Amino acid sequence: MSDYQLTANVRTDLGKGASRRLRRENQQVAAIIYGGEKAPQPITIDKPGFYKALEEEAFFSSIITIDVDGTQEQVVIRDLQRHPYKALITHADFLRVDATHAMTLNVPLHVLGEEECKGIKEDGGVLHVLATEVQISCLPKDLPEYLEVDISGLGLGETLHLSDLKLPAGVTLVELSHGESHDAGVVSITRPTRGTASEGSDDEEAAEGEEGQSEE
Repeated sequence: MSDYQLTANVRTDLGKGASRRLRRENQQVAAIIYGGEKAPQPITIDKPGFYKALEEEAFFSSIITIDVDGTQEQVVIRDLQRHPYKALITHADFLRVDATHAMTLNVPLHVLGEEECKGIKEDGGVLHVLATEVQISCLPKDLPEYLEVDISGLGLGETLHLSDLKLPAGVTLVELSHGESHDAGVVSITRPTRGTASEGSDDEEAAEGEEGQSEE
C-alpha cells in the first residue's frame, strides 16, 4: 500500500464565492473530511501535491494521511468534483478511516498473462475486459492497491468471474456477498467478430484491385 501524505488547512471561508476565490488564486483546492465520530471538517488542500498524487492510480485505493494544521487524519478519497470544461478539481471528499472497522472501496483490476494466454496465442481469440475495478471490503491494514487477474490459462470461449479472483488475506468482494447471481464476469476470450474479418477481406480486395490497375 502506497504512502500518500497531503498538507491542508482548516477552511473557515465557505460558500460559492469562497470556492471561486480559491480557484482564482490557484494554490489550494476546497475539500471536506467526514465520517467517524467527528464532525465534518471543511479544509483546503495544497494544490501541487494533491494534483501530483491524482496522477497515480494507487492514490484512489490507498490510505491517505492529511495534515490539517498539525493534526493528522487517516482518510480515503470518496469523490471528486471537476470543472465542467477546465482541467480543474473544484472539490474533493475524503472519508475518515477507522483501523478497527472494515471499509468498502473500489480497487482497480490489473490483467496479467495476456502474452501467454492460450485462447489468444494459440486460438486467435480476442480479450474482452468486462470490469476495470471491483468493490472490496476489508480492514484498512489489508487494503490492496489493486487485484490481479491472471488470464494465462484462459482458453477460447472461457470467462473469468469474480469468484475466480485470488484475494489477499482479509479481503472480500462486496458483490459476492449478495449471492451467486452476482458472480459477474471480469474478462473473457472470444472469437474475432465477423465484422473484423470481413473488413480485413474488403481491405485485401481493395489492395488487389489497386495492384491490378497499376499493372495495366
